[in-house]
Amino acid sequence: MLGMNEPRFDSEGRVIRTRYPDFYLYNIYFPNGRRGHERVEYKLDFYETLLATCDALQAAGESVIITGDFNTAHNEIDLKNHKSNQKTSGFLPEERAMIDRYLEHGFVDPFRHLYPEKEQYSYWSSRGNARANNVGWRIDYFLVSENLLPRVQDVIIHDDVLGSDHCPTELIIL
Repeated sequence: MLGMNEPRFDSEGRVIRTRYPDFYLYNIYFPNGRRGHERVEYKLDFYETLLATCDALQAAGESVIITGDFNTAHNEIDLKNHKSNQKTSGFLPEERAMIDRYLEHGFVDPFRHLYPEKEQYSYWSSRGNARANNVGWRIDYFLVSENLLPRVQDVIIHDDVLGSDHCPTELIIL
């Protein structure tokens, strides 16, 4: 399925949902709040709409995996310069709170579960030699329904793979 059945979000082609025998997989490019914050409200509404859909699926006994570019670093450990980015979209309190809400609604960040202290990034700005200096952000996530966590074997951030301002991330699940 393409989209979320919500025209104001689906017109941007951000969501692909795939049904597997025992879970739904969402591949998503979450909206960016932009430098001037003009799209933060849109971004938060997108998060809310997806969460409502996922809540309904989980209430019906379904498991869900969400992956993609969340365009939000959840915690201070998830970006190199957290102090200087307090007012930057992608690290605003209200954006970070949305990831908290997902965690409160039965999702787990398996990377942070497996590696609670690991500082590793999945995105680097194309400015200022950020990648070479590893001044990055972890904004590419997997969130999995809690009942899937025992099946998670690993989450790998392939930060050695070049070619984009992001690097591939991999979920290994049984």
